[in-house]
Amino acid sequence: MLIAVDPAQKLVTEEFMIDAADPGIKLYVRNKRTEDLKQFISEKTLLFVHGATQPAEATFDLPIEGLSWMDYIAQHGWDVYLIDVRGYGRSTRPPEMDQPAASNPPIVTTDVAVKDVGSAITFILQRRDVSKLSLMGWSWGTVIMGAYTADHSDKVDRLVLYAPQWLRASPPPQTASPPLGAYVAATMATARERLQAGAPDDRKNDLMPAKWFEAWSAAALASDPVGSKQEPPVLCSPAGVFQDIRIYWDGGKPYYNPEKIKNPTLLVVAEWDQATPSQGAQALFHKLPSGPNKRLVEIGEGTHIVMLEKNRMQLFEEVQFFLDRARVYTPEQLRS
Repeated sequence: MLIAVDPAQKLVTEEFMIDAADPGIKLYVRNKRTEDLKQFISEKTLLFVHGATQPAEATFDLPIEGLSWMDYIAQHGWDVYLIDVRGYGRSTRPPEMDQPAASNPPIVTTDVAVKDVGSAITFILQRRDVSKLSLMGWSWGTVIMGAYTADHSDKVDRLVLYAPQWLRASPPPQTASPPLGAYVAATMATARERLQAGAPDDRKNDLMPAKWFEAWSAAALASDPVGSKQEPPVLCSPAGVFQDIRIYWDGGKPYYNPEKIKNPTLLVVAEWDQATPSQGAQALFHKLPSGPNKRLVEIGEGTHIVMLEKNRMQLFEEVQFFLDRARVYTPEQLRS
């Protein structure tokens, strides 16, 4: 079913600083919806969480040619939210990030991020008086959202895992890894090189024109009050996720059990994504319970950041189709 969308409809944006489960931690939450949306239902509510090194607002709500992914979903009649877990974006910056990285161990592990997302979900469900909502994660965010759904399926309607992380097909050799500090820092050029790895070198600038890269860089660096003032400017992000990669994904131990996810689930990966290649998405897909409510989609000519590249509309449309399509139930679900 195609849903008519008026791109000229006015969107309402609201911002919140909510309490985390831990005292003294505030989490940044952004909400967008159309001005005429007055009734809120579980089937039209979504929360997005970011990946390992980028705040949600710099990717999910970055207007490229006047339209962000958050705008796109809101224009389809959804009440859509994003969250930055602590240490990212406008959420509380742990004090370790104001010290040299080597002075402290990695901060903000996946355990902590799942708790922060849980706080945002509780806030949204209470605010809108709904019983559940859909979740979408990108990269590390797929681990956060997958783990939350595995343990709280009653609060989740649909699950979208974009660029899903799974066990490495070829784990790195078991040699001593250099110690991790509290956080990592990188220029945006370095971030682009890492996130677009896998695409042919002669196609990277075509996928992300200079103007788009400049907009992304400006938005990401604006979220870091310390790193952005360095020369050259860098974006700092907690290193807990990289510690977890070593422990879980490189160690052959899944962080969560996908067999516990009974909710309709969409996995999306891009053709040239070297960070989370399609083999991992396929392996994860086969770990999900069998049934008609799971899908796996591969986007052609895209990388780990296809949502910021020229083929982003393929991603937007596939995800929206999954979110909006009629519900399909198994006989067991209908009898329950």
